[in-house]
Amino acid sequence: METPSHEAELDARGLFCPEPVMLLHGRITEVAPGDILKVIATDPSTTRDIPRFCQFLNHELVAQDIGGPEYVYFIRRGD
Repeated sequence: METPSHEAELDARGLFCPEPVMLLHGRITEVAPGDILKVIATDPSTTRDIPRFCQFLNHELVAQDIGGPEYVYFIRRGD
């Protein structure tokens, strides 16, 4: 996976559902619309939860690496 440039990062390694998405919900509001947030997690449930979070709240999932043991997501904040 080619790593997109990003303006901010959230390290959610070692946390389990629902903590990664709860932290993401708070952190994405600190990123300017159009900027990209990199999220690193170790909980496999994020492979389901983060794409749904993006779809529901109109953020763009730009790229993801879900091969494990770490899961990496690049999320462009919507308006």
